[in-house]
Amino acid sequence: MLNCMHSTSVRIDASTHDDLKRLAAALNTTVGNTVTLAVRALRQERIGADLRATLRDDEEIWLDAELG
Repeated sequence: MLNCMHSTSVRIDASTHDDLKRLAAALNTTVGNTVTLAVRALRQERIGADLRATLRDDEEIWLDAELG
């Protein structure tokens, strides 16, 4: 049974495409999977940055609230 994935094109410059192909080869995976991994890594980086951000005053009050 074939598992066909919907695909689309993304325009990138030739240098970035070459970098992407080299990275895919180094990871022993496809260019498409390398893009998937890169997007996931960027998403995780953003989540980490959000978690490291200074808490707002209302968040501090909520965290310091007494339970029950």
